[in-house]
Amino acid sequence: MSHIPTILVFDSGLGGLTVLREIVRARPDARYVYAADDAFFPYGQHSEDAIVARVVPVIGELIAAHAPDLVVIACNTASTLVMGHLRRAWPVPFVGTVPAIKPACARSVSKRVSVLGTSGTVKREYTRTLIADFAGGCDVTLVGSADLASMAEAELGGGSIDDADLLAEIAPCFVDRGAAGRTDTVVLACTHYPLLLARFMALAPWPVTWIDPAPAIARRVVELLGPGDATATAPAAQMLFTSGRPHAMAAALAPFFGAAAVHHA
Repeated sequence: MSHIPTILVFDSGLGGLTVLREIVRARPDARYVYAADDAFFPYGQHSEDAIVARVVPVIGELIAAHAPDLVVIACNTASTLVMGHLRRAWPVPFVGTVPAIKPACARSVSKRVSVLGTSGTVKREYTRTLIADFAGGCDVTLVGSADLASMAEAELGGGSIDDADLLAEIAPCFVDRGAAGRTDTVVLACTHYPLLLARFMALAPWPVTWIDPAPAIARRVVELLGPGDATATAPAAQMLFTSGRPHAMAAALAPFFGAAAVHHA
């Protein structure tokens, strides 16, 4: 019988579920542990040093408890800060999430690309280095939001988010230079944002290509673990919240886990 790998997916909250969904499609036979660090959410309210001091030991505790074969850090903020620390500390493979600037600029026709992320992500030197290395002549606009991640979680939980409030957050992504061209590609540089993608598409002042990093992350997981058995029965999955608070969103979260039964803790 082939080995059933355990894949740990970690995020500050529920945004990483958009990454989990793609990985489950690629490896439906794996056992999944999803850990949401809701006790420290949102990460954008904390300093870089505080995030490192928080995430590294939390990941260590999760590795000790669940012995994963691979860990996905499904959070741009955490990935840009802690991957080096994690790889030095544990031999388990880690897959991170970084703004998809290289593929976005490669596919842009107008050469006008926007990066929509948290305030911290767009300010981080890591992001600016990606632009310097991979923009390839594109004009890249950085758009930071302090509220979209919380809006995404609220909508997932059944809350009502006003169109005007969402449009105000994404409007700076749409740059029109007239004859010089306008934005044709937007990078979703926070894993929470694909939760709102249908709303973004409906509110956009003109059609653009939205770049979600989740499919690329899923491909990397398959590269590291192999393709697995698509006909296998999905093992039970586990969802953890670091706060220990009960969550009443089980029905809304279950579809992200595919066919697996989900145990909440």
